[in-house]
Amino acid sequence: MKFRPLHDRVVVRRIDEETKTTGGIIIPDTAKEKPMQGEVIAIGPGARDESGKLVPLDVKKGDRVLFGKWSGTEVKIDGEELLIMKESDILGIIEGKASVRAAA
Repeated sequence: MKFRPLHDRVVVRRIDEETKTTGGIIIPDTAKEKPMQGEVIAIGPGARDESGKLVPLDVKKGDRVLFGKWSGTEVKIDGEELLIMKESDILGIIEGKASVRAAA
């Protein structure tokens, strides 16, 4: 099935974080939090401004993004768990190989 989000919505696949800390401690599944990073799978055409003009999104398919802990709606499409969120729920685009961790 193909899914195309509407307006300024974005479909994101969560990217699992490392299961081992830099010190070598392995984190069990029960202690892990849901990842706050993901890869953009699909985007909508954009939002409309007050004059009705289409404003394209800043993110594009394939971007690695950081989003809030409680952002988006979890859905299952073709057996894969994905998130659908508005572009405004995305905090930023991760460039390069950096790994971002949330502060406790």
